[in-house]
Formats: sequence, structure tokens, C-alpha cells
Amino acid sequence: MPATSFEAVLQPNPPLGRWGQTVLILAVALVSGIVGIAFALAGAWPVTGFLGLDIVLVWLALRACARSARRAEVITLDETGLHVRRLGFGRDNGAWRFEPYWVRVDVEEPHRPDSPLVLRSHGRALVIGRFLTLEERLDLARALDRALAAHR
Repeated sequence: MPATSFEAVLQPNPPLGRWGQTVLILAVALVSGIVGIAFALAGAWPVTGFLGLDIVLVWLALRACARSARRAEVITLDETGLHVRRLGFGRDNGAWRFEPYWVRVDVEEPHRPDSPLVLRSHGRALVIGRFLTLEERLDLARALDRALAAHR
């Protein structure tokens, strides 16, 4: 097994934990219930069904956030090359290998919050860490540049 000189596991920040999700759903249900009762007493009872729908939509949104938080990108640099693996991205799952002597690490300039971190080599480009903040992408780019320079 080759010795690893650099390894980074990138994961999105997790949404609320299970307890936080439960509290949020209960709060939305409580507010919707109170408003629904007020509308029902005023004679507008059909509104109550739509207020129940918002509880379901909030629950679905929380599930989608939790599912996206299980994604990960694993970046390793060893004697065999620079490897990037994506896990939990659906169709975008995959594995890439770059020759460390030729790969360039770029963050699009001027730096904006949506500036991508790109690995480039021989006409190929791979955007990594899309879910990271700009500061995190810049820190990763510097650390990866240092590791590549030391490897060379």
C-alpha cells in the first residue's frame, strides 16, 4: 500500500440533527395548527389543508438536506498519483486520477463566493468542493498546492 502524503475528506456541513429536525417540525405543526384553528373558526376551513401541506413540505426539505449531507469527496496524494473519489453524488459518483507533476490547482479569479476550485491537467478539469465556502476552498487549494510541491 503506497504511503499517503496528503488526504482530505470533504463533506458538506450537516443540517439540523434528528433532535433539531423534530423540534422544527413540531414548531411548524404548532403554528400551523393554531393558524388552522383560527381559519376554521372564521369559516375558512379549506385553508387548514394547505397549512398541513406546509408541514409535509418542510419535512421533505429536511430529508433532502440530510441526504445531501451524506455526500463526500476524498482527495488523496500518494506515490501512484493524486486521486479524487466522489461518494453519494448519484450520477456524479466517480474516481479520477491525476499525475501530481502535471496537475494545477486553480481557484477562479477574481475570488467570488461561487468561484470554483478546479484541478487541471492535460486538458482535463475537475471541479471539487462545490459545497465548501470560498475560504475553505482557498485553504484547501493552498494545502493541496503545498502537498503537491512537496511531492514533486
